[in-house]
Amino acid sequence: MSTTEEIVILGSGSTAFAAALRAKERGARSIMIERSVLGGTCINWGCIPSKTLIHCALFRHEAELGERLGLGVRREGIDFPTLDRHKFAVVQELRQKKYLDVLAQLPELSLVKGKGVFVAPGKVQVEDRVIESDRILIATGGHPRVPAIPGLERTPYLTSKSALLLKSLPESLTVVGGGVIALELGQMFHRLGVPVTILEHGSRVLPAVEPEPALALQHALEGEGMRVVVGAAICSVAREGAGVRVEALVDGEPHQFSSQQLLLAVGTAPATEGIGLERAGVELDPRGFIKVDGEMRTTAPGIWAAGDVTGGMQIATVGAREGIAAVDNMLQTGCHCEVNYQTLPMAIFTDPEVAMVGYGEEAARLAGFDVESHTIPASAIPKAHVTGALDGAVKIVADRVTDRILGVHLCLHRGADIINEAALAIRCRMTVAELADTLHVYPSMGEGLRLCAQAFNRDLTQLSCCAE
Repeated sequence: MSTTEEIVILGSGSTAFAAALRAKERGARSIMIERSVLGGTCINWGCIPSKTLIHCALFRHEAELGERLGLGVRREGIDFPTLDRHKFAVVQELRQKKYLDVLAQLPELSLVKGKGVFVAPGKVQVEDRVIESDRILIATGGHPRVPAIPGLERTPYLTSKSALLLKSLPESLTVVGGGVIALELGQMFHRLGVPVTILEHGSRVLPAVEPEPALALQHALEGEGMRVVVGAAICSVAREGAGVRVEALVDGEPHQFSSQQLLLAVGTAPATEGIGLERAGVELDPRGFIKVDGEMRTTAPGIWAAGDVTGGMQIATVGAREGIAAVDNMLQTGCHCEVNYQTLPMAIFTDPEVAMVGYGEEAARLAGFDVESHTIPASAIPKAHVTGALDGAVKIVADRVTDRILGVHLCLHRGADIINEAALAIRCRMTVAELADTLHVYPSMGEGLRLCAQAFNRDLTQLSCCAE
């Protein structure tokens, strides 16, 4: 059986749904193919379950801080089954409201369950059905990358997905990786009472982030009692009794790290295996991600790709924006719509939260700007003293010639909320002087943006709290 649809979408996550909703706005019908659970990684195994548990872990951490201040909080054991049920309930509710209910209200979108496989250019087979279209979007996302480590095939391990499906807390945990997922989950488990060791190959955690906020976070994590080991090259892993052992070279010296559980958190691999991309003429880059141009077109005519499967900014909101751009280019001749990645914010949900938007300092120089930057510590913000959230930093990257803000990078309590203002400032092409002249609520953590802007031309140590 063969049918023809306006737009065919492989996947059903945030990228896929954003594309389908855009198609509806443009007057087009679409068919969505999903072999697993509706909603993709973000709602089922990523953002929502992890941030739910991270927020719950924050309750315990803040309760302990309150106890130190004499608030008399009682320390009791963690009821992890109840916590797990809460996480599952949040996932179920949002999956229902944001995906199943949306699907039910979209007659222009139909869902086909099964694995979609290209059998030829413009032809996707699902079970015994072949769907033909000259407008196909690949939005299959990704999955946790499993590195080739000697002994891993005989050693039990967790990934970012299976770690969120645990029904009990590990007795202790070694995390291979020092990136976003490693630190988010590592701190979460630590705050739930699990001894955690982070093993990062580079010289600091978050190697892709500006050094000032990354080092501020590393200092904060170590201050909480997490063990962070940098310069760790993993040699092998093995079972050790009821647990696991990691052999590593740390700055060239052999070390062993033993724990009850091992978590591999070394990035995301594209979900492209077994879907027949070679038969469709879709080329991959050296890392295995789908090659796309600025308009999200693949190397095959009539096929676009967006989201994690392309290996760019692997964030749900960015994937959604890419899906929209792909559909616009499908349906509007001469659109040439592209995503402006310099205005898209992202955040890492540790505590303090790391967030960034726009150019980093070195990237701005490579782009040809005459760069000027300033960084202030979180301790320069009066509200940080009120809350005790003194760990962190705010960095602004600007063009020295025009004074225009090029990038903002921060590590602050509630930083994920604060970065939205910075994204708006960059999108509106604000200057450092304009941000410095914008009144902010006092006291607030968001005031750190204004203070950092003021630091370009003023000595903050010589200003009173509300000085103009």
